[in-house]
Amino acid sequence: MLLTMSFIDEFQADLDALPNALQKKYGLLRDLDKSLEDLNRQNEQRCEQEIENIKRGLKSGSTLIKFSDEALDEQKHSIRLADEKVALAAQAYELVDQHIQQLDQYLKKFSEEMHREISSGGVAAASSNLSSRSGRVSETGRGGRKKKMRLTTAAAAVTSATELASTAAAVNTAGMDLDLPVDPNEPTYCFCNQVSFGEMVACDNPNCKIEWFHFGCVGLKERPKGRKWYCPDCAATRSRRKGR
Repeated sequence: MLLTMSFIDEFQADLDALPNALQKKYGLLRDLDKSLEDLNRQNEQRCEQEIENIKRGLKSGSTLIKFSDEALDEQKHSIRLADEKVALAAQAYELVDQHIQQLDQYLKKFSEEMHREISSGGVAAASSNLSSRSGRVSETGRGGRKKKMRLTTAAAAVTSATELASTAAAVNTAGMDLDLPVDPNEPTYCFCNQVSFGEMVACDNPNCKIEWFHFGCVGLKERPKGRKWYCPDCAATRSRRKGR
């Protein structure tokens, strides 16, 4: 298992650096978000003032209906900041996804090595080796407590290895593919049956089978206005009931 242990050490080293890297990305996202909020507030105030000016101009006979260059530049800058936020979020996602893929590689290598050991009798040899080492500790050790802990740990390791070998052998005999999917336990949502990403909205029907939806999948560009929102299926069901 030397190859597997080497991969574990390498993966652990990369994983230790992940929180700091994500923290930096999220810090930049917070800064960008604050700048974007301030800029949008400033632009909204400017546009409201210019709209009032345009209204007054129309009343006095002016035909000029146009926002100032400053207002348009602020809006373009807002778009650039929003694009930077999206890029940073994508980078953070890629960082995590790379580690998930590395873990998948480790699991695949572990499975392959286990199969090789089963076919060459490596598990039996390892069990015999552990048993002989445990015997020497028992014969030469003194005191009892630490020696007993070592023997118990060794016995547990042999049992665990044997169980893993039996399970892997049964799987191999059945000819099953051991390739593992990426993050199979991550829940999925929405009509698209995909994982959570971007902005999502919850259906206010407590009996909704799906409950959470991506904005794009239900045709939303911003949070629904009003106290309650229902997904298309639940909304149709409510309409049918009202029509009875």
